[in-house]
Amino acid sequence: MKRNIFVFVFIVFLLKINSQENKVVKDTLIVSYASAPPFIIENENQLEGINIWLWKRVAEDLQLPYKIIPMGFADMLASLKTGEVDVSINPLTITSDRIKEIGFTRSFFASHSTVAVAEKSSFQKIKQFLGAIFHMNFLRGFLLLFIILLFFGFLTWLFERKHNPEDFRPGQKGIWDGLWWSVVTLSTVGYGDKAPKTRWGKIAALGLMLSGLLFISGLTASIASSLTVNQLTENIESFDEFKERPVGTVRSSSSYDFLRVHFFKKTKQYNNVVSGLEDLKNREIEAFIYDEPILKYRIRKDSTLNDLQILPMKFDVQFYAFGIKKEHIELQRKISQRILEIIETTEWEVVLAEYGLTEI
Repeated sequence: MKRNIFVFVFIVFLLKINSQENKVVKDTLIVSYASAPPFIIENENQLEGINIWLWKRVAEDLQLPYKIIPMGFADMLASLKTGEVDVSINPLTITSDRIKEIGFTRSFFASHSTVAVAEKSSFQKIKQFLGAIFHMNFLRGFLLLFIILLFFGFLTWLFERKHNPEDFRPGQKGIWDGLWWSVVTLSTVGYGDKAPKTRWGKIAALGLMLSGLLFISGLTASIASSLTVNQLTENIESFDEFKERPVGTVRSSSSYDFLRVHFFKKTKQYNNVVSGLEDLKNREIEAFIYDEPILKYRIRKDSTLNDLQILPMKFDVQFYAFGIKKEHIELQRKISQRILEIIETTEWEVVLAEYGLTEI
């Protein structure tokens, strides 16, 4: 009898210990992250960045035990939706689609999406300039100008060949004399080696000067317009201009959702920002569209990306927050409250400034 009681007490004791261990395991939060400088920076097996600082402060203040694990961005979102992880400390954009499956804390930072492009090389700029000059319409203009010069040169030669043979010789040489004179006259070089002396020759000269000047003015304006159009093509002012071009963004990101909704037809998805910017540098895509602070930080810190630039355009306002498993309502409330308290301090402003960020 005593033996049975002893066995019973021993079993109860083991169950109690096991229950406590399970409770500890259950209470330990699984926290996931994906690299997203300057918010999450992986530096020689150490984590730093704005979000890392903020999460450590929140976890310490609320005494939250946690285990942090790295994941790909798309896998992290999927695991958060299925409940395999409890918290994502990435700067997740709050969207209407995500909030159906994921809980979000109070937003701690607001930003925009923007566009990164590759700067043209010197060779490409020269090629673009020559392409504008040797455009078919441009060449047609020069052909028409040559016809005007030849017409008035020939007409002047006809009037001058008998009365002014010294300047306008007879035969084929005289036709060359007329063309030479018309070019020199219209270009305002004015060598003075040839000049019409007859009345009709001078009238032809007037016709050349008036019509030629008007035509050259129009041709000059056409050249300037052609070069200006090509220059404006470099300074794209709207993301709509990329709708027919190959562009890239991060897989499963809010930027991809934005591009899909706005009918971008050639969008390539990447697992991370680095691989997308590498393809942009190698001219495999024409633009990479993603969160402005992350793109700026990457390009500024990586010397191999010096040929990339951020266009001065902002769209798709985004509010960043931590993602939380949908069932953790009380945890979501506590973390949100603490985040709100932290971002209202000057210390938060100092942290943002340290990484070169300011609120919009």
